[in-house]
This record gives sequence, structure tokens and C-alpha cells, in this order.
Amino acid sequence: MSDNKVQIFDTTLRDGEQVPGCKLNTEQKLIIAEQLDNLGVDIIEAGFPVSSPGDFKSVEAISKIVKHATVCGLTRSVENDIKVAAEALKYAKTPRIHTGIGTSDSHIKFKFKSTQEAIIERAVKAVSYAKSFVEDVEFYAEDAGRTDNEYLARVCEAVIKAGATVLNIPDTTGYCLPHEYGAKIKYLKENVKGIDKAILSCHCHNDLGLATANSIEGVINGARQIECTINGIGERAGNTALEEVVMILKQHPYLNLDTRIQTEMLYGISQLVSDSMGIYTQPNKAIVGANAFAHSSGIHQDGVIKNRETYEIIDPKDVGVTESAIVLTARSGRAALAYRAKNVGYELTKLQLDEIYTNFLDFADKKKEVDDNDIHQIIENSKVYKEIVSS
Repeated sequence: MSDNKVQIFDTTLRDGEQVPGCKLNTEQKLIIAEQLDNLGVDIIEAGFPVSSPGDFKSVEAISKIVKHATVCGLTRSVENDIKVAAEALKYAKTPRIHTGIGTSDSHIKFKFKSTQEAIIERAVKAVSYAKSFVEDVEFYAEDAGRTDNEYLARVCEAVIKAGATVLNIPDTTGYCLPHEYGAKIKYLKENVKGIDKAILSCHCHNDLGLATANSIEGVINGARQIECTINGIGERAGNTALEEVVMILKQHPYLNLDTRIQTEMLYGISQLVSDSMGIYTQPNKAIVGANAFAHSSGIHQDGVIKNRETYEIIDPKDVGVTESAIVLTARSGRAALAYRAKNVGYELTKLQLDEIYTNFLDFADKKKEVDDNDIHQIIENSKVYKEIVSS
């Protein structure tokens, strides 16, 4: 793999589906998986096969239809989990088993009631067993964000020897600050023997709103896979948002980090996932929110009308949005009113605009947003209406 290629591992259908009330049926999963494949994601984590017959069926069905991406199934470090995942993935062109175990002191002491050495033994055994079914084995060190770096390096070294091809370093609780997470990835790159045989992967949660920032710091420091979901959906506060990390890397070419994502599809697949899961996407959500390319401030509107790049660093068409929106509110200026009036058929002189603008502000103070029908009404009720239509 090229050193500047960042693989996109989409876990919308596994981690994303863990949001309460967002269960998808197999047909819905197949539609989303097909679109993820077309989008250009490198790996689709299709589910957790042992968790239910329905999830097994979905992973198996997705494996049959995905043409380009690797199809991945999640397991715990349990033999039966791994065996069931392998069975569900048997039709995949390029299957991956994703297995692992918690490595932080909290997980070892309270969750497993075990020791560091015993956890390494379980990790190695799980990877070795998974390797007997598939060539591509990803290992996750759950709660790596709160795991001591020296011990984490020992775990990583052991599972690489056992055959792991990808090392997932999750900030499971979303606790790390970006510089801490970046330093952790850098430490592993510099201190794990055989690290050149595996890809380091970022899997960051958004409990403190840092999932995207942490993932970007991870790849800057040597990780070459980002695990993410459409719209950043996921348990608790969610996961790294696919559309955010992809567009950050695209808009900062000096980082020399590329994905193969077809960005023009981002808005469409965001809508598909939102509708399928019945989960509302906040209007101010970066990249795909309803207001991401909408302007209502008069100063901003004037700038965007004169040159889009004044206030927009992304061309809306690059993410599948038709055009920027000039939203008329009581905060809008004359330039925005003239622009929207022109769109509905009125070419206004400066004097005509001044006259109508006063009426517009009175109207806008009573209504949150002024639409095209309102513009007609405002102009028709103005003193200069006859002058405008006769010109």
C-alpha cells in the first residue's frame, strides 16, 4: 500500500447500528453496503455475526454482494465467535476477521479479572485461530486510549507475530486529547518490532467531541486506516464521522494523505443512512448538515454572492450538494434580498431595493425565514411594484 494512502474502514453497519432504536433489517443493510462499496470505502464492517442469527444472515448476504471492499466481521477473543464470523464471511471476495480484547488496567482488572500476561496469551490465541480461516486479521486493543503505551506495544508486537495484519488502537471512551492520541500512535510506530508488517488503525469515539481530531492526529503520526461511520453515528456520543475525515484530508493536500472516497456521494449516503435509521442529523453537522452550506448573516451572504470562497472552503458540489443556500432572515442584507429577488424574476434598481428592503425587514421580523412566495408578496405590496413590473 502506498505510504500516503489512508484506508477508510466503515463501521456504520456494526458500531453505528448500536445506537438505541436504529436497528436495520437485512434489506436495509444491503442497500447501505452497496452504496458504501460504490462510495469507495476500503473495508465494510458488516456486523458481529455471533451476536444474533439476524446479524449472521446480514454479514453473509453483504459478503455476497460487495464487489470491491473488504468485508469484515467483528468477534471477541472467543473461539466460537471467530468460527462463526469465518462462516458468515465465506462468500466474501476479500474477508477480514476483526478480533480483540481489552488492554487497559480497568478492563483487565474489572472486566476480565485477569493479568496483563494472560491477556496477551488470549490475544495471541485469538489472532492465531482467526488466521487459520482468513489471511487478513485485524486485532483491536479495546480501551487502548487508556492503556499504558509500553504494555500496549508488547501486545501489538505479540499479535503481529501471531499474524495480525491490522492493529486497531481504539480510544474507546473518547478520553484522549489529540496530542495524546497522536503521541500514542507515534510511540507504537517507533517501538513495536515488526510494525512494518501491520497497518495501524484509528478507532475514536466522540464523548468529548474529539473523535475526528484524534483520528487526523493518528494518521499524521503514522496510522494508515481510519475507522468511522456515516454522520458519525455510534454508541453514546458517536464515532469519527467518515465525511469529516475524508474532507479534511482532501482540503489539506499538503498532508499528502489520500483516500479513494467518491466525495460527490457523501451527501446522498448521509441522507440514506439518516432515513434508514430514523436518526435526525443536526442542521449544523459538518459537511452534510442542512445548514453546512447555508448563509443567513448579511455580511456572509454578501461575501458568498460576490465569491463563494469568501466564506466556503468546500465547493458544495464536491460533497453532492447542488449549491449554497442564501437564506433570508431578519439578519440578511440588501445583497441577499436582491439575489433572491432576481432568482424569482425581479431585477431591482438600487432605489427600488432600498424601498423594498424596509418592507422586507418588517416582514422578516415576524417570520423566521422568508421564502420565494413571501418575496413576491413583499414586492407586490410595495410602492414601487408597478414601476418594477413595467421596467
